[in-house]
Parts: sequence; structure tokens; C-alpha cells
Amino acid sequence: MASFDYRPSAVSKPHVTVDQGLRQHMLRIYNYMASGVLLSGIVAWFSFQQAVVMDPTGAILGLTAWGQTLFASPLAFVVMLAPLGFILALSFGVNRMQASTLQTLFWVFAGVMGLSLSSIFMVYAGGSIARVFFITAGAFAALSLYGYTTRKNLSGFGTFLFMGLIGLVLASVVNIFLQSSMLSFVVSVVGVLVFAGLTAYDTQRIKEMYDVSDSPEIASKKSIMGALSLYLDFINLFLMLLRLFAERR
Repeated sequence: MASFDYRPSAVSKPHVTVDQGLRQHMLRIYNYMASGVLLSGIVAWFSFQQAVVMDPTGAILGLTAWGQTLFASPLAFVVMLAPLGFILALSFGVNRMQASTLQTLFWVFAGVMGLSLSSIFMVYAGGSIARVFFITAGAFAALSLYGYTTRKNLSGFGTFLFMGLIGLVLASVVNIFLQSSMLSFVVSVVGVLVFAGLTAYDTQRIKEMYDVSDSPEIASKKSIMGALSLYLDFINLFLMLLRLFAERR
């Protein structure tokens, strides 16, 4: 792992005075993160459009050859698990890779994540997805702003949120076999709380990791890994809200 561990268990540095360098650093992170979300959204929508046959009302009539490959073949499992592989590669390879390589992997990850997210258009109505996306964007902005501006040390929530995340993963795996609507609802509600907390926590952690003495290479790596953390917070918060509020097809 990197010497600037991208998800430490605690925020140990004192409050950092906001200066021009920090603002530029955070803006670079938000630009990476927003561009990654935009790329994922474009890939998801384009992949879905190429995967289905729809009537004039927007109802899905069937799958194209690409749709059969993407949603109804063994490739579907590869697409589903591939983002996890990229996250592990970015996390454990950050010390060995150059910043340019990390950046390339981040963009490829965002594209592959878009392929994985294309399945949501099979389940939820397009207008409903757009509505939840904007709700997520507003909530994320408010939570991240809180994490950036608050003087309260949020490091104490780190372990609690991480344990909640592990619990969500285990409960989701169990529910694959149980198919319980109640458990799915509970996972979604808890997931919203966990990823809302992580958004504020990660923002403060990323801010505290800023060091004006960092070399351009280290600063760039911090920007990419910070963007990855916030990207994951946003996407997971979006998916949890989607389960709760989106209209199914």
C-alpha cells in the first residue's frame, strides 16, 4: 500500500488551513470524480441502447446480439466483477505505478463500471433513474461540503462506517440466495446511511492528506485515489437510493 494510505483508519493530521493549493487539489479531485461518473453514465446508456430492442413507448421487446452477450452470457459475470479487480489493482499497485498509469486505469475502470451499470436501465425506468441521479448529486454535494468545512473530527466514524460496509457486503451476498425483499430494503436503507457517512468522512480524510510539500507525482496519485474514493461513495449512494425510490419497469 502507499505511504499515503488512501483509506486510513483515522484522520490524524490537525485541521489544515484552507489555502489556494488545497483548493486546487480538491478541485482536481472533484473534476476527476465527476468526469469518471460522466464517463460511466455515457457508457451505461450507450451500452443499454445497443443491447435492447424497444417499441415507440420505450418498452423492451427483446435483446440484440450485444444484449445477449452483455446480460445473458458468462460475460455478464465478468462485467459484474471486473470493477472490483480494477479497484484492487489501483489500491495495491499505487506505489509501483506511475501517476499516468493510475490515471489510465481510473478511466478504464470508469468505463467498465459503466458496462456494469447498464443493467439498471433494464430494471428501472429512465426518467426515474435521472431523478434519483440528481437527488444523489445534491445529497453528495451537501455531504461532501460538510466533510470539507466541518471542524469536527470525523475520524472516529471511520471504523464504524467500515464495519457497516462489511456488513452490507455480507448481507447482500446472503440475500442473493434468500431473495428477501425485507432484507433488501434494510440493506438499502443502511447503505444510504453508510455511504452518506463515508462521503463526508472521505472528503475530510482527503483534505487532511493534502501536503503542500508533495512532489507533483505524489500529488497526482493522491488526486486519483481521492477521486476513486469519492466516485465509489457517489455510485454506491446512487444505487442504494435507486433501490428505494426508483420506479421499476
